[in-house]
Amino acid sequence: MAATAAAAGVEFPLIGVAVATLIVTVLVAAVMRRRRRPWHQAPLVEGKPAPEAGCAVSDGGTDVIIVGAGVAGSALAYTLGKVDGRRVHVIERDLTEPDRIVGELLQPGGYLKLIELGLQDCVEEIDAQRVLGYALFKDGRNTKLAYPLEKFHSDVAGRSFHNGRFIQRMRQKAASLPNVQLEQGTVTSLLEENGTVKGVQYKTKSGEELKAYAPLTIVCDGCFSNLRRALCSPKVDVPSCFVGLVLENCQLPHPNHGHVILANPSPILFYPISSTEVRCLVDVPGQKVPSIATGEMANYLKTVVAPQIPPEIYDSFIAAIDKGSIRTMPNRSMPAAPHPTPGALLMGDAFNMRHPLTGGGMTVALSDIVVLRNLLKPLRNLHDASSLCKYLESFYTLRKPVASTINTLAGALYKVFSASPDQARNEMRQACFDYLSLGGVFSNGPIALLSGLNPRPLSLVAHFFAVAIYGVGRLMLPLPSPKRMWIGARLISGACGIILPIIKAEGVRQMFFPATVPAYYRAAPTGEKA
Repeated sequence: MAATAAAAGVEFPLIGVAVATLIVTVLVAAVMRRRRRPWHQAPLVEGKPAPEAGCAVSDGGTDVIIVGAGVAGSALAYTLGKVDGRRVHVIERDLTEPDRIVGELLQPGGYLKLIELGLQDCVEEIDAQRVLGYALFKDGRNTKLAYPLEKFHSDVAGRSFHNGRFIQRMRQKAASLPNVQLEQGTVTSLLEENGTVKGVQYKTKSGEELKAYAPLTIVCDGCFSNLRRALCSPKVDVPSCFVGLVLENCQLPHPNHGHVILANPSPILFYPISSTEVRCLVDVPGQKVPSIATGEMANYLKTVVAPQIPPEIYDSFIAAIDKGSIRTMPNRSMPAAPHPTPGALLMGDAFNMRHPLTGGGMTVALSDIVVLRNLLKPLRNLHDASSLCKYLESFYTLRKPVASTINTLAGALYKVFSASPDQARNEMRQACFDYLSLGGVFSNGPIALLSGLNPRPLSLVAHFFAVAIYGVGRLMLPLPSPKRMWIGARLISGACGIILPIIKAEGVRQMFFPATVPAYYRAAPTGEKA
């Protein structure tokens, strides 16, 4: 009995140790599983799980909060989540498929950035169309301007598509990463503490008010941003509005090309958005457009616009008007004027806009993401908000040459392509058409700028003033006269009046001489490096 009791006395402590070890092992496994568990993702299509109620992420669980899941927000979320392995929380007001009449043409330069970010498959399976250049029409004449793609892989070209389909593909790609949480909600404010942004306050789809925290908040909530005023000095200009139509089963005169008609009073655009649909965008100067409800718009399109479009697409254009699906959208431009703020950054249309005539918005956004990715890559963590803010000032300088070139070209080209009662301005317009019609370097250079394949500010200025000088030369032949010389002088003066204010708004030093800006050489915070 004594021996049995002694044995039992030894056995019970051993059993206790074994049970304790088992409990600790289970607890450790549960903790590790909790830390590694993928976040739930908001539904993009039926059948996917919705986010759990009250799943606000604490400061310790998220590296970056992204406000908005449009082109910029979705691409940025995927990039930071995939390449850097950061934990990203994206909050988007509406996760249903967007239905917009802009953001449908991605230039070849933007497609190259898409490849660089690993997102090129997002233009697949959405019936996207290859775009190989532009066709320019004026007064019954036309000229075809091909993108200079000879040095690139055969897959490289522009892409045109339904904007909503493209965005949904990008959202799905971002949401496929276990460390990216995509949630539907409306961000109502930034959470600040002693001048540093700590996160955001937002309202979920169900109406619940939540707060989310992260060391870096990136605002990409689009052209209607309600958060930008805290992070920049917005000077939004609305020079015109687009009136959008969809032409069905329409064959454009030049397949796989965007078509620009230099109409009166301003340009008209046509480009394919699927294998059976062509988008038409009619530019209407000013902020007021004819009423759609009263039929005034339909009458304007039939009597003013229709007679100026190519005869090959006239019937499809009239049919689209009669169908009645006419939409409008204001065209905004806004130079980047950031207020460097610890803990926060602006990107996309919330940060910088240009006239959509040249289709450069997505190219600028994707280029900005590449710049930001390269800046954040060497950083292990982002918690030193002050040092990070100072370091990211280099972002505003490094993005300038590409962004400013595309922005300036968009603003200048819109003014040159628009009709004017001023004879000198109309001479500039005609000179631009004739200059591009010369072909060779005269068309390749400007189209390389437009496509984002060679976004160099000096090249832009050189070609712009070459057009002006070409216009003056035309006026001087066969013999100059005082009247022609006067118009030529006004043409040069008008050209300066078009481009110089845009360059000034973009920043001469940052645009042409970025290497002279101290922030250009800003090194990563020492304590944050990987």
